[in-house]
Amino acid sequence: MASTHKLVLQIWKVLYNFHSLVGLLLTALVVTAVYLAGDSSRLLTDQETLKKPFPICDFFLGKWVYDNKSQPLYKEQNCSFMVEDFACEKYGRKDLKYQEWRWQPNDCDLPRFNAKALLEKLRDKRLVFAGDSLNKNQWISLLCLIDSAIPSSEKHANWHNALITFKATLEIQLKLKALKLIKCLYVMKEYNASIDFYWEPLLVESNCDDPVNHHVRNRVFRNSMEKHARQWSDADILVFDSFMWWREPNMKLLRGSFEDTNATYEDVEEQLGYEIALRTWSDWAEEWGMSTDQNCYNETEPILEEGHWGSGSDVKIMRAAEGTIQGLAARGLKVQILNITQLSEYRKEAHPTIYRKHWIPPTKEQMLNPKSYSDCVHWCLPGVPDVWNQILYAYILHDS
Repeated sequence: MASTHKLVLQIWKVLYNFHSLVGLLLTALVVTAVYLAGDSSRLLTDQETLKKPFPICDFFLGKWVYDNKSQPLYKEQNCSFMVEDFACEKYGRKDLKYQEWRWQPNDCDLPRFNAKALLEKLRDKRLVFAGDSLNKNQWISLLCLIDSAIPSSEKHANWHNALITFKATLEIQLKLKALKLIKCLYVMKEYNASIDFYWEPLLVESNCDDPVNHHVRNRVFRNSMEKHARQWSDADILVFDSFMWWREPNMKLLRGSFEDTNATYEDVEEQLGYEIALRTWSDWAEEWGMSTDQNCYNETEPILEEGHWGSGSDVKIMRAAEGTIQGLAARGLKVQILNITQLSEYRKEAHPTIYRKHWIPPTKEQMLNPKSYSDCVHWCLPGVPDVWNQILYAYILHDS
């Protein structure tokens, strides 16, 4: 994306447990994980590594190391939950080297992902990913990471409008329709663990909330989260993201409800609208306890120069997010920001580009210029979101 100055894309994850917040910056979205409730006293007796103290280490400073022995952590074709948006190999990508890079922090190792250990930690709990298609990207990644640990007879998915609930029980009826991935309930009878996805691209209520028909030209949002929050009333861990859908120069703020014929509309700029949504989210959290002529197309290798930062995002938007998180700290919630933006920006070759299902077929003109319809936002799976989940896994397992 053209810019007169270098822009840094930051993504946020915030883990909330009792009155503690831990924030992780990701890539291309704003993500927040909130620990809402639940007993954390259960010990994982079968995993010696879980008894070790949480590593004093910056997970987010490091480099990508080619490792075709330990990577990938799963095979695309073997994941029961793979959706066509991220199935790059299925849709013709021949170079699969992008699957074989491992993130190596400078001063420690990421814990090896152990699906059964995670499910044990999530026993009798509900994990919800709430946000846009980048959060769906990470959610599908997590389901693929745990898929092999669960017999096919013990998992099923249910769809309820904007909510997809994935559960594992003794009976299964599993069908994943990519455009309908609204809520998936994943629960095992043995663990009673649930991992869900909920579509809400702007955090607050908006005219983009339909899980299928959400590509509206003029975006309107309402300064409320009540409709969405009702879906999370029994969640133990929430992972939010919101960034890409705010990339509009002007949006409208609805004063009133969408059903009110007398409601009024106010034009707001991108940053102001984003700040309004973050304040709404912040109040709710407190109360409840990217060069124009080049993109990722045809890239086959990650950036190996340590210290690289990508461009194309808006620093002001990310500072607004940081200010909101700092505001929560000032109101009594312990906050720590952890940056994983950079580790993702090295991986310019790991996006789907043209190797995905195109729900709207490209035009003849686009076919002549593949860059014009390349997806450089989401990630092929297996791929980068698996590392996001390894880090999330580390925090969930070692949370006290």
